[in-house]
Amino acid sequence: MALALALGRRGLGRTWPNPAVGAVLINDDIIVGRGWTQPGGRPHAEIEALRRAGEAARGATLYVTLEPCSHQGKSPPCADAVIAAGVARVVSALEDPNPKVAGDGHARLRAAGVVVEVGLGAAEARHDHAGHIRRVRDGRPNVVLKLAVSADGKAAAARRRPVAITGEASRERVHLMRAQSDAIMVGIGTALADDPLLTCRLPGMAGCSPIRIVVDSALRLPLESRLVSTARQVPVWVIAALEASQAAEEALLARGVAVLRAAQREGRIDLVAALRLIAGRGITRLMLEGGPLLAAAFVRADLVDEAVLFRSSKIIGDDGIEALDGLPLTDLTHGLQRVASEPIGEDRRDVFERR
Repeated sequence: MALALALGRRGLGRTWPNPAVGAVLINDDIIVGRGWTQPGGRPHAEIEALRRAGEAARGATLYVTLEPCSHQGKSPPCADAVIAAGVARVVSALEDPNPKVAGDGHARLRAAGVVVEVGLGAAEARHDHAGHIRRVRDGRPNVVLKLAVSADGKAAAARRRPVAITGEASRERVHLMRAQSDAIMVGIGTALADDPLLTCRLPGMAGCSPIRIVVDSALRLPLESRLVSTARQVPVWVIAALEASQAAEEALLARGVAVLRAAQREGRIDLVAALRLIAGRGITRLMLEGGPLLAAAFVRADLVDEAVLFRSSKIIGDDGIEALDGLPLTDLTHGLQRVASEPIGEDRRDVFERR
């Protein structure tokens, strides 16, 4: 199961709207097939493992990180393929919360005489499949907030001047987080101040860059920005208010940017509506990367499911920009518990998850 979980993680950020599942087939204590959900969500992990195993799948045990599907979608049910291959036993980490499955895959296997065991590796699988679970249960993606903070709790220098807070090792880890996310979101303030690219720039992983989303109620994103100028290479979605300029939308559309309209609440984009909007387009894992206004809004709305803090020993000073606009950093961890802490170069990485 540990191998199946590791294989499944290969697909994180690349299989949406489907979960990134891993599967391993064992026969006579020998690995005869392994698979993981392929980019775009198909083929599924079980089908890949069965294809590699061939006839060796007969009488084998299948370890899989999520219940095999039982419904006819764009591909036939995986449960039927497992039965047809003659697999004798299935060890599944989790029952799939998707109402189209929800135990029916396991039931179908048992009815065909396959031995089914559920629960091995469940905690790890719930973490890896958090995006899928959140989307089918709550209608929104799982939100991971990334913050780089100085020793005095600042996220930027005064007047948003660029300053390197964390070291190279932390920045590389952030790029890996991007690669494992379906989408990355920033506010228009960050887009205007930093002109970010928001791609994954690890060697050989440019193709793993996530969808780039800007919350921009008034459609102020400049046409000459790096986001807009690269929208045809790496997709860019802008979430605008219903009342935003139609002419500005048409100019962005002409450059390959998708414009999504969401209602406002108290003069700002309704974040719950925005999350449901992108979940409807298949996004399951959302990385929130800036800036302080947007991060604070998500914290106030209790929409942060996981927080990853990269803490530096550097001091920015009293005139620096707070990491959470109008909120103490300690507010971030209300309702979250620390699950990991480790040194990253000269920095420290702390991970918090919803209780």
